[in-house]
Amino acid sequence: MGSDGSVGSRVSNPTRLQVIHRLPMPNLNDELHHSGWNACSSCFGDPTRTRNRLILPSLISSRIYVIDVGTEPRSPRIHKTVEPIDLYWKCGLANPHTSHCLASGQIMISCMGEPAGGGKGGFVLLDGETFEVVGNWEHPGEAAPFGYDFWYQPRHNVMISTEWGAPKALVHGFNPAHVKEGLYGSALHVWDWTTHRKLQTLELGEDGAIPLEVRFLHDPNATEGYVGCALRGCVFRFYRTPKGDWAAEKVISVPSKKVEGWMLPEMPAGLITDILISLDDRFLYFSNWLHGDIRQYDITDRRNPRLVGQVFLGGSIIRDGPVKVLEDPEKQEQPAPCIIKGKRVPGSPQMLQLSLDGRRLYVTTSLFSGWDKQFYPDMMREGSVMMRIDVDAERGGLTLNRDFLVDFGQEPDGPALAHELRYPGGDCTSDIWV
Repeated sequence: MGSDGSVGSRVSNPTRLQVIHRLPMPNLNDELHHSGWNACSSCFGDPTRTRNRLILPSLISSRIYVIDVGTEPRSPRIHKTVEPIDLYWKCGLANPHTSHCLASGQIMISCMGEPAGGGKGGFVLLDGETFEVVGNWEHPGEAAPFGYDFWYQPRHNVMISTEWGAPKALVHGFNPAHVKEGLYGSALHVWDWTTHRKLQTLELGEDGAIPLEVRFLHDPNATEGYVGCALRGCVFRFYRTPKGDWAAEKVISVPSKKVEGWMLPEMPAGLITDILISLDDRFLYFSNWLHGDIRQYDITDRRNPRLVGQVFLGGSIIRDGPVKVLEDPEKQEQPAPCIIKGKRVPGSPQMLQLSLDGRRLYVTTSLFSGWDKQFYPDMMREGSVMMRIDVDAERGGLTLNRDFLVDFGQEPDGPALAHELRYPGGDCTSDIWV
């Protein structure tokens, strides 16, 4: 699924690494970003629920596409389109982002803004059968200042949501001045899952600016999780305290690099744009979209993650590029360009998806077209790619698989920007257990 507005599917041999179907979207400038299923593990115990619809919110146009992936799994087709006006008039919301199914059968989608382009972190509910907009999940007047991702943990009656920024600020690229102007978020919001009331706001400060992907541990009894904060390259652990409220602490920090030949004299700490946790809750992975590396941390000691794997796959500091690193607190050499099967990979690792056994990590390179254009113009011309990282799931360790590459620069209608990946049978970043 990509910013060009297309959905592709892939299977193993004899069509390995080949696009076997394309589903063009009927509208331009949708910006397909994240997705979710109409049913997942939270529907456990209801035999009538099947994972046969993929929900595709459009980050810019505010459309929501419902894709039929059950009738012909190798040939998905559009089942229904929810038009932006339904979100605007029924919910006062726009810019839908994360979609999760609920145990009730409904579908819940977080939103980033209101129709005029300002920030507004509310939630839209869809009927799980008709996919009509039901209304808001949150109570009137209780939307967060900004929205982005969310994850709920029903055994503890809690949901945590995050903040990116005001859509009108981020749509055309990243301007650091907008952070100082208050157009980007830096907080987590804690919600009562039953009453839908906002209970707490956890302000993360400068190190927690632009908190994006949020993940509870998969263990449904767990009362802790992690959030990747893009701007300063930090990961925070959030947790329930003995008093019963919630708190957060910084547990990982990727240092900035002093550089020349870039837009600023200091390249922020990697720009963490995606994180995930393995299904056994042993490892945390995240991508540094500016620096160009993926990192694997052992999180057995939840408060003290330990770096056990790292691999560079492009990025802004490759050694033959225009940027020279003058000072690196980690004292790493500038990485070589990433070349797979004769293809020099443009862009940088971004969205991640881990196989259920934890041994194969798949990665794409497009973040968001406005930011792709700003930071990696070569990727706009050449298209993005999908790569595979082989994982040592026992001791930790990451190795690029040089026999695996899906090149979206070769699409018949021109280069495409691939973003998120989903497994039809469930995956690490969408399934929630009740």
